[in-house]
Amino acid sequence: MDAKANYAAPRIVADWRSRALIIGGVALLLSALVSLLLPPEGTAGLVQFFRSYLVGFFFCTGLAVGSLAWLLLGHMTGGAWALVIRRILEAATRTLPLLLVLFIPVVIALFVHPEGQSLYEWTHHESVERDPALRHKSAYLNAPFFIVRGLIYFGIWILFARLMNRWSLEQDGTGDPRVRRKMQDLAGPGLLLFGLTATFAAVDWGMSLEPHWFSTMYGLIAMAGWGLSALAFAITVAVALREHEPMAHAYLPHHSHDHGKLLLAMVMLYAYFSFSQFLIIWAGNLPEETQFYLKRLRGGWQYVALALILLHFALPFALLLSRGLKRRGSVLVRVALLMLLMRVVDLVFLFAPATQHGAVVQGHQAAGIHWQDFVTMLLAVVGVGGIWVWHFLGELRKRPLLPVGAPDLAAALEAPAHH
Repeated sequence: MDAKANYAAPRIVADWRSRALIIGGVALLLSALVSLLLPPEGTAGLVQFFRSYLVGFFFCTGLAVGSLAWLLLGHMTGGAWALVIRRILEAATRTLPLLLVLFIPVVIALFVHPEGQSLYEWTHHESVERDPALRHKSAYLNAPFFIVRGLIYFGIWILFARLMNRWSLEQDGTGDPRVRRKMQDLAGPGLLLFGLTATFAAVDWGMSLEPHWFSTMYGLIAMAGWGLSALAFAITVAVALREHEPMAHAYLPHHSHDHGKLLLAMVMLYAYFSFSQFLIIWAGNLPEETQFYLKRLRGGWQYVALALILLHFALPFALLLSRGLKRRGSVLVRVALLMLLMRVVDLVFLFAPATQHGAVVQGHQAAGIHWQDFVTMLLAVVGVGGIWVWHFLGELRKRPLLPVGAPDLAAALEAPAHH
């Protein structure tokens, strides 16, 4: 039988796809309705929707761009861990043109200022005029340059994704070993550009929500977060597909073990970067830096911070130390789903207080938690995520679930001699 036919995606993927679109559309509509009809006190409904949408957009962009990074790393290093999820990663990278379209509402938010409010303070002309710091940063923080930079980021990501996907498909058809070499040669520069573009994108879309605050660790934290969420998503899809052929015989316990070890490494790396930022700011004790944590350690946000410490690091770290757990895909996927959930909570923790205005505590703004923030932002993540998953599953169905032309595929699908 034709290998490509044997490795085709199961029919159930089509069912998942239709459900994802329905759930996504309904959730995004609910997010808009709750934002517009029940915004937090003192916040314009449209601004509430835009900042909720930003969380969903940032999260889904992280899934696609993080998948691109893992794809490049897989080609650079080789190994069975990358081969068995290569098509999942490739399908995720082919959603980048959709994300470019989903970037449009973020662009619209730059020019919409209901009730004198804005998603990004530096887009408000009156705020810039009366603030020397914003005037000083206006050469970089301005709407036209923001849009141009966003197009450059997406242009680079889409270019690398298209090349890697095109050559991978060519390898399926020809098995030419030179194709593998081309992908390996491109992987190094691609990872370098990933680091640069992801850092600047994080600064533009996330850190500039608080234009008076800055951190040299922010880009690293965003990159680690994107890598962590992309890997957790790939594990989730691989385990879900393991109930069906061809992944039933392709995704073996030692693959799950490798992915579990990588997930543990990303959990530790993200925690290290986050704690490093906190330690540097705490040790420096400069007012322009400490305001970030003063907002997030009062008004109920301190409990969210504690939940992140426990569920984003401590619990998954303890669980992933177990070799047996990492080899059991059914258990590993629960940890992966927990990480995806906590990545969303972490983005709410980062983005929601950035645009809140609360009571002044010891000279600093200390906005409390609004239930609308969590409801609208979680709905926006499900909404944008549902649309993204719908497109992802459509791309996943277009190619065999395994790279049939890869020269080392047969070896990757064999169980190791030792256990």
